Amino acid sequence: MLFTFDTTHHALWAEEIAREAGIPAEIVPAPAGIRARCDLALEALGEDEERLAGELRAAGVVFHPSVER
Repeated sequence: MLFTFDTTHHALWAEEIAREAGIPAEIVPAPAGIRARCDLALEALGEDEERLAGELRAAGVVFHPSVER
């Protein structure tokens, strides 16, 4: 699953939050054609989608709904 962001700051912040929560995730280039105002996305396993989304919301990270890669 990919989470997209409007800013590079939010993408990097999201990666830090995932790491602190023990959720495997990695910053990757955002594919062309998906909603991303910055060129980065956060890739995580589909099974971690809800947990990661909850962690990001709790921290105040603005993100767009994830899309399957």
